[in-house]
Amino acid sequence: MNAPVENSLSEAGLSAAGAAGFLHRYEGLRARLPGIGLPWLAALRDRAAEAFRAQGFPTRRVEAWKYTDLAPLTQTGFGEPLTPVESALPLPRHAAPKRVVFVDGRFSAELSDADVPVRSLARHLPELEGRLGALARTDDLPLVALNTALFEDGALIELGPDEDGGVVELLSVTRADRPVTAHPRHLVRLAEGARLVLIERSWGHGESRYLHSPVFEVEVAAGAHITHARIQQEASAGLHLSTVFARVAEGGTYDSFLLHVGAKLSRSEAHVALVGPKAAAHLNGAQLLGDGQHGDCTTFLDHAAPDCPSRQTVKTVLAGRSRGVFQGKIHVHQVAQRTDGYQMNQALLLSDQAEIDSKPQLEIYADDVKCSHGATVGELDENQLFYLRARGIPAAVARSMLIEAFLQEAIEGVTEESARAALSEAVAGWWERNAA
Repeated sequence: MNAPVENSLSEAGLSAAGAAGFLHRYEGLRARLPGIGLPWLAALRDRAAEAFRAQGFPTRRVEAWKYTDLAPLTQTGFGEPLTPVESALPLPRHAAPKRVVFVDGRFSAELSDADVPVRSLARHLPELEGRLGALARTDDLPLVALNTALFEDGALIELGPDEDGGVVELLSVTRADRPVTAHPRHLVRLAEGARLVLIERSWGHGESRYLHSPVFEVEVAAGAHITHARIQQEASAGLHLSTVFARVAEGGTYDSFLLHVGAKLSRSEAHVALVGPKAAAHLNGAQLLGDGQHGDCTTFLDHAAPDCPSRQTVKTVLAGRSRGVFQGKIHVHQVAQRTDGYQMNQALLLSDQAEIDSKPQLEIYADDVKCSHGATVGELDENQLFYLRARGIPAAVARSMLIEAFLQEAIEGVTEESARAALSEAVAGWWERNAA
């Protein structure tokens, strides 16, 4: 149901006020941002700032944001993370043999492992003209425009033909001891036949409200394969608004799994284009939302070439007064004959105060396709709970077992062992923590 006009107008006012604050910050920081001496980058930032000025923060009057309200963002006075990167941070343990760390959006060589195929984007900006920003849209995506204007650093991953980058964990830490923002920009380019397993973990430390708003640009060349496991474990008051752009060439694969566990408000948006024959995309995920949390998984899958398969299963578990959103759109161009697309959203409600908004969509212009979508909403099976309780299993443990079993189908679709283990670890014990 659309918001009343008067509420929409007040949202528009909040959006404009919040946007003005960020634009003021951009003007103040403009001369200090990395790459200011590069004319092409300065022009890119200025165009993005103007695009953000024209759009403001999206409100619920925008169809794609109908179910997610950014008022907590526009009502907070954010500052910039002025203090230097510190090594004395209680970082979570490694989820991969190699790890690279960003703190408040900036690369930390001291906290990162050596011999990792990841470089600091800020240190290599002169090499990136024509590549940085090639996939990311700013004219109709204001959060991407804001990131483009304000980013300070990010990960640069470039693999050569047939190169195997192994398993790499990209850990983004935001120190939530004050209201700050981090806008890292990550650029991943896989040449023909290259392979990479990227475990991206977003993690917050502290109690204050903060904003972590990363943007990824992922280029997958012919025959290349990337597994991108995304684990959002922000602090309880954090705001996480991320966007991924992926372009997949002939025979390439973008295999992604998104897990929302933390943050007060989170939205992960993915724009994936299959541009070569037999390119493939998997956009699976899960959201585990406790009392007071809002999680939004939004995807746009563009089939622009023939013989391309895509799979998407997103499962959402909601406890207390939480709200989950799933929006998934598959667009099949006329040239994309023999497309095979599947999309499913399943929700498990653990409370009568929880809410799920599900909006799967198909837009098909080709004749020879096999596409389907669906959504289901349910509760825990009382018979299964009784069966476990009758065998002496405590109620909280029994519920946790059933919740993890509900999620297991989606997680088992991650074929890379390290990524699957990291996801399973983040899910384990979630109900016991939220039932306390």
